[in-house]
Amino acid sequence: MSMVGRFLSFILLCLCLNSTFFIELIICELPANSIVKPGCQTKCGNVTVPYPFGIGLDGKCSLDYFYDIECNNFFYDPPKPFIRSGNLEVLDISIDGQLRISNEWSVKLVANDPIVLSYTANKLTVIGCDNYAYIVGPNFATGCTVGCFNLSDVMNGSCSGIGCCQTSIPKGLKYYEIEVHRLYSGNVSTLNPNGYAFLGEDDKFSFDISYLSSNFNNQTLKKIPIVIDWFIGQGKTCMQAKANMSSYACQSNTNCIDFESGYQGYRCSCLTGYEGNPYLNPGCTDIDECRDASNTNCSHICTNTPSSYNCSCPKGYHGDGQKHGTGCVRNTSKLATMLSLGLSLGFLLLLVMSCICFSTIRRNKQIKMKKKFFEQNGGLLLKQHLIRYGRSTESSKIFSENELKASTKNYRDDRILGRGGYGTVYKGILPDGREVAIKKSKVIDHIQVEQFINEVDILTQINHRNVVKLLGCCLETEVPLLVYEFISNGTPYEHIHKNKGMTSWLTWANCIRLATETADALMYLHSSALIPIIHRDIKSANILLNESNTAKVSDFGASRLVPIDQIHVTTLVQGTLGYLDPEYFRTSQLTEKSDVYSFGVVLAELLTREKPLSSERKIEERNLATYFLMALKEDRLMEILDLQLVREASEEQLVKMAKLIKECLNIRGEDRPTMKEVALELEGFKKKNRHPWSNQNNEDENILICDKDLYSIPSRNTMEYSRSYSMEVSLKSDMNHPR
Repeated sequence: MSMVGRFLSFILLCLCLNSTFFIELIICELPANSIVKPGCQTKCGNVTVPYPFGIGLDGKCSLDYFYDIECNNFFYDPPKPFIRSGNLEVLDISIDGQLRISNEWSVKLVANDPIVLSYTANKLTVIGCDNYAYIVGPNFATGCTVGCFNLSDVMNGSCSGIGCCQTSIPKGLKYYEIEVHRLYSGNVSTLNPNGYAFLGEDDKFSFDISYLSSNFNNQTLKKIPIVIDWFIGQGKTCMQAKANMSSYACQSNTNCIDFESGYQGYRCSCLTGYEGNPYLNPGCTDIDECRDASNTNCSHICTNTPSSYNCSCPKGYHGDGQKHGTGCVRNTSKLATMLSLGLSLGFLLLLVMSCICFSTIRRNKQIKMKKKFFEQNGGLLLKQHLIRYGRSTESSKIFSENELKASTKNYRDDRILGRGGYGTVYKGILPDGREVAIKKSKVIDHIQVEQFINEVDILTQINHRNVVKLLGCCLETEVPLLVYEFISNGTPYEHIHKNKGMTSWLTWANCIRLATETADALMYLHSSALIPIIHRDIKSANILLNESNTAKVSDFGASRLVPIDQIHVTTLVQGTLGYLDPEYFRTSQLTEKSDVYSFGVVLAELLTREKPLSSERKIEERNLATYFLMALKEDRLMEILDLQLVREASEEQLVKMAKLIKECLNIRGEDRPTMKEVALELEGFKKKNRHPWSNQNNEDENILICDKDLYSIPSRNTMEYSRSYSMEVSLKSDMNHPR
């Protein structure tokens, strides 16, 4: 009887004996690598639906009701799958914990559902020529700005801020809203009549210049899905879930991994050497590596073992049976063994010589590579700058690649102090015990290299107690590195806004001291440096505080040297919204008075404890500069000032300070004071500072010397804001354009 005949006879016998037994037998014989429950539909249209998800709304094919997939074949041909809990069309489901949904539908995830928007795969993208857009969630807001004065500046595939920009979203986001606004209403708007903004999978989007001329439409958007992270066991860690094995979802031969994207839960995955669906009984099964021995390291015999395999030799041979080992050698006589040994020694000698040659070639290659990196990272440009301004290359230490690797434990994640638009900052500990901050720039384009060399060039000529000190640099690595002194106590921005209500050390006296120290540093940059320097990005997040709360001006990547015979330079507008000089924004002409305007905003921030941009204020007052000037004009200054400062300072002192701020915030740069005049005015405040009702002559001086920060900011966040452009508020008014 043939195999087919015997199999049919066996089935008939089972039917005659016990139909129930037959059904159970068929279930037991299902393939171990099945991805769905027995009897359940595998696909909806072109989308495969693996367990714990299941097609149908009765819950029989899924882990529980949330994972039910509605396969809609009434309105669509071929059918389309939708998540039961919302109007979300599913494009793809991965057993690894992600699913993709169509961007055609409005996305608002249900709070109790075990899914969140993926913060690693999705990005907010903005397209336009004079637009800004922001994405708002329950506890955050962020966004970016695009501009293009000339279409020749726009590049396909580039989202660096000219025609297109991108920014990330936080962990644990369930829903969001996006708003797009126009920044400027001049001739540039004819390049791009509309602005667009959307959230979608970063890897599925490539910018094209044609999108600026209204080519970006719903059909284009449908090709860019939104990625959702899903998990199981909501509210439980792996340890908590394993305590109740009856509800524990991970099957045999699996790992349990805690979900770490803002919500508590877990995921399951197969152990190494196993395959299958980790959520579906009987779990993951052993991979038979010997099924295709050509993919193994075995030269002769392959024997499968749980999660691995063994190699061996046939009878009459000896060795480890591995392709990259000794292999299998036929047993021979003593003479043959001696001959084989001689040949082996000869081969070994040849191998040693080859290794020496290879090592020499590799060393020469590394030397050439380091030279290439040195030139690529602007080493020659740096030398030209130093020679041009009469400075030696010994003005700062040149660190080796290995020295900085060792100081950061090979750039471990727990050594990251902050990330910005131009790179990442790590904490390092040098062999002599000094703590340093190491700035690792991104390898992007020629402009980035020029900004890096610009920062080195500027910092090597600065020597001031209130400017962060450059200790050295390293140019022999793929990405350029800068080494600064380590500043450990955060920034005024963090103390004012992140620790609101815990800033009692920011007294009137200490505010005057911080302002005076910052003004002294800027006066030095404008007036005392070999060549005048314009910082171009003065803000409270770029002022670092050391352990004694002394101010240190930082982040010179956007700064510019100004030839002595020029009063301004024309540049691509850079800076931070809320602090940006409106005259500079309008004309692109950068002057020292641009720093004065930004410093005026910082002074207003210290006095009011208000953010430079805030959606909590009225539309016409969302810009802090406008808010402050309107309050001063309407004689309600005392209403907007911080209560602690109102109690500590006299009304005369506060009004005098407000007038200084007003002068700094003049729309016309030529009407603003110089930084030297501002510094002298603040020095006068510092000398005359007395408590209105105090009779002790030295009380304020003691406060200035002895006050300590009672609430230190962890060092990990010290430079987090140095280069980031994070819009923490809704921007619905014109940006930094006081009329």
